[in-house]
Amino acid sequence: MTVLAALMAAGPIILVLLAVSAVFSAAETALTGASRGRMHQLERDGDRAAARVNRLISDQETMIGAVLIGYNVLNIFSSALATMFITQVVPGAWGVAIATGVMTVLVVVFVEVLPKTLAIVRADDVARALSGPMLLVVRLLGPVIYAIQWIVRHTLRLFGVRLEMGDDVLAAHEEIRGAVEYHHSEGLVQGDDRRMLGGVLDLGELTVAEVMVHRRQIAMLDIDETPREIVNEALESPYTRLPLYRGEPENVVGVLHAKDLARAIAAVDSIDQLDIAAIATDPWFVPETTNLKDQLNTFLKRRAHFALVVDEYGALQGLVTLEDILEEIVGEIEDEHDATIEGVRPQPDGSVIVDGDVGVRELNRALDWDLPDEHAVSIAGLVIHEAQTIPEVGQSFIFHDHRFQVLRRQRNQITSLRVSPVPRES
Repeated sequence: MTVLAALMAAGPIILVLLAVSAVFSAAETALTGASRGRMHQLERDGDRAAARVNRLISDQETMIGAVLIGYNVLNIFSSALATMFITQVVPGAWGVAIATGVMTVLVVVFVEVLPKTLAIVRADDVARALSGPMLLVVRLLGPVIYAIQWIVRHTLRLFGVRLEMGDDVLAAHEEIRGAVEYHHSEGLVQGDDRRMLGGVLDLGELTVAEVMVHRRQIAMLDIDETPREIVNEALESPYTRLPLYRGEPENVVGVLHAKDLARAIAAVDSIDQLDIAAIATDPWFVPETTNLKDQLNTFLKRRAHFALVVDEYGALQGLVTLEDILEEIVGEIEDEHDATIEGVRPQPDGSVIVDGDVGVRELNRALDWDLPDEHAVSIAGLVIHEAQTIPEVGQSFIFHDHRFQVLRRQRNQITSLRVSPVPRES
C-alpha cells in the first residue's frame, strides 16, 4: 500500500474532520469580528440569527473556549489518523514526517487561511450563518469550558493575575473610543465629530471641578444693595443667572434670574419697590467631585441650568452650568452677549496672552491645543505643576511643545502668561 493509497483510505474521515474544523475556525474569526452595532440593530428588527450572535458575543470567553476545544480536538484527531495510516506504509520517523507535512499543508490552507479569509471579508454574514451550530456547541461543552476556565484562573493566580468569572476583557467605552480613533485615522470620521464623540465618552470621567467657573470669575450681586443698584448691575452683566450674596461672597443666599427680574419690574410702579429676596430662587449646591454625566442627568431631571459647586467643607469653589457641560461635547457655545474667549488675547506674533485663571480645557478648545489637564485645572496651575515652583515674573519654560513666559504675578498667584507653540524639530 502506497502513501497515496493510505491517504485515500483514511481520506473521507480526515476530510470530514478538517471540514468541521474549518467551520470552527471561520466561526471564531466571524464572531469576534462581527459588528456589534449591526447585530444589535438586526436583533431589534427581529433577526433571530443576529440574536444568537449577540448571545455568543455577550460571553465571548465561553464562546472562544468552545471553538478552541472543538477546533483543536478535530485537528489533533485528524492528524493522529493520518499518522496512523501513513506509518503503516512508511514506518518510523519518515512516516511521521510525511504525515506532519501533509497535515500541515491541509490545516494551514483549508482550515486556517481559506475559512478565516472568508470570515474576515463577510464577518457579519458568516457569524449569522454559523451562530446556530456554535450556540449548540457552547451548550454541549458548557461544563468542560467552565472547568477549563476555573483551571486557567487559578493557574494565573499563582503568577499574581486575578480574574473573576464575570470579568469582561474589553470595556465598552474604550472599545467605542478605539473605534472612533481608528475611523478618524482612516479619514471616515471628521475631527469635529471625533471631538464630540470623545466628549460624550469623557463625561463619566470628568468632574464639575474641572469645567466649573472658578469663584474668582463669578459675577455676583450683593443682596444688601438697593434694588436700583442691583438692577443696574444685572443689566450690565452678560449673564442670565446671577448669584446673590449677603455680607461676603462665600455666603450665597439666592440666585437672581433675569427673566424673573424683568417680570417683577413690570409689576411695580418703581424699581425701588422691588423685593429682591422674594424674586430670587434658592441656590443649589453640588459637590465638586460630581462627575459630568451625573450632573447632566440631574440638570435634566430638575430642569435646571445652574448649580454652585462646593468642596467637602461646604466652601464655595465655583459654579457649573448646563452650557459648560454641553461645551465639553460640542465645543464653545457663543451668543451675542458672550465675550470672545475671555482672558485669551492672541498677539500679532502668533503668541497668546492668557490670564492665569483661564482653564486648560477652555484654552485647548479655543485654540485647538492639546495641553494636559490631568494635574491642573487652570493654565497657571499647569505652569506651577510642571515647574515644581512658583515662577518669578519674566521666567520662561518650555514643555508640552509650548513656551510659557510669566508676565505678571500677584503674591503667589500667576495672573498673566504669554504662551506660544514651539515648532517640533523634524
